[in-house]
Amino acid sequence: MNLAIRGQQIEVTDALKDYVDKKLSRLEKYFDAPPASEGNVTLGVTRGLHSVEVTIPLPGVMLRAEDRSDDMYASIDAVVDKLERQIRKHKTKLNRKFRQEGSLKMLFTEEAATGTGLLPTMTEEEHDDLEVVRTKRFTLKPMDVEEAILQMNMVGHNFFVFSNIDTQEVNVVYKRNDGKYGLIEQNEGSAY
Repeated sequence: MNLAIRGQQIEVTDALKDYVDKKLSRLEKYFDAPPASEGNVTLGVTRGLHSVEVTIPLPGVMLRAEDRSDDMYASIDAVVDKLERQIRKHKTKLNRKFRQEGSLKMLFTEEAATGTGLLPTMTEEEHDDLEVVRTKRFTLKPMDVEEAILQMNMVGHNFFVFSNIDTQEVNVVYKRNDGKYGLIEQNEGSAY
């Protein structure tokens, strides 16, 4: 797997690079071939906490996980575990969906190879005085509500904007305070 490893307020030693490479290479068993896109790993130290953030863009899905702890190596281990859980969860959902559609082959690797577009990774920004400090543009991948919820959970956000494959309209799924999910749709003929 091709990784860009960088440090924030920390020097990335060869030992750290080797450890990250070794641990993230565990993910390669889930793919027929290593992902062609470059994964990003950011190691940092803030207020005594060691943070690790990993983003691996794949066609049709964005794998992303982060962890903070008192030990950099423990944070790396935790991030790899989170990524493995995401991959297994996504693979299970895809296999269930393909079985329902009557597909013969049900492998996560095929979905990664045949998907279209990359999903955005949005970072949380602090907003002061309602000032727009960042604008992102991206192509919305057509998907159903269930896949949108899966994508939202995989990137670790509490909402997800998508193009609804059933209605061809832009929708938003979000996680409610009670742990369930909500869907925002536009009223037909409504104008602001």
